[in-house]
Amino acid sequence: MGPSRFDLSALLVGLDPDDPDLLACGGDLSPSTLLEAYALGLFPMGTGSGGSDPLGWWCPARRGVLHPADVHVSRSLRRSMRGFTITTDTAFADVVAGCADPRRSGAWITDRFAAAYLRLHELGWARSVEVWADGELAGGLYGVSIGGLFAAESKFHRVTDASKAAVVGLARIMHGDAIPGRLIDVQWATDHLETLGVREVPRARYLRLLGAARALPVPERFSARPGPSATYDGG
Repeated sequence: MGPSRFDLSALLVGLDPDDPDLLACGGDLSPSTLLEAYALGLFPMGTGSGGSDPLGWWCPARRGVLHPADVHVSRSLRRSMRGFTITTDTAFADVVAGCADPRRSGAWITDRFAAAYLRLHELGWARSVEVWADGELAGGLYGVSIGGLFAAESKFHRVTDASKAAVVGLARIMHGDAIPGRLIDVQWATDHLETLGVREVPRARYLRLLGAARALPVPERFSARPGPSATYDGG
């Protein structure tokens, strides 16, 4: 896999705190472009209806982050989690399909995006956390793992608290060996995510945290290459 055809680093030169979240449009979703983007602090999202083109490259002025050791588990969530089983990389394509369900409010994951992240999964960079209840997929999340960074892309639930449980499961994986400095990027903080310990940091601080996190080892759970996933069929 060669370098990206695009100089994404140029997008970050001379950024001011008041510059917009959306830095540019164009480019592609090749593995090399995606990996360079995440390593620099960018992420892609379509700017058209339902996530369609033009393809945008984003670096929010206020970034939502979760330090794994700071994850907050409420009493009610702790009770819910007793009924869940959490796994990793066992149903990546199904998790992406759940996140991409067009019936969800604000759905933005197109077939093109799903295929791009399935390819990253096959290469060992994109990972999923699955939450199961009574043998059925109840929720989950997926994202990109680079060193001590996990760039979370999307999550979903079919059972109450299942997406929260996925975030807690991810935080525990990231903090499992107690190495400080690992980071979960959630792009934008929401009220829902803030109940789990997510907080906002200015863009410049995020980029500093990112640089430190990238230099750390990958969590052991994500160090092995994932097994094959079923092909995403747009369903």
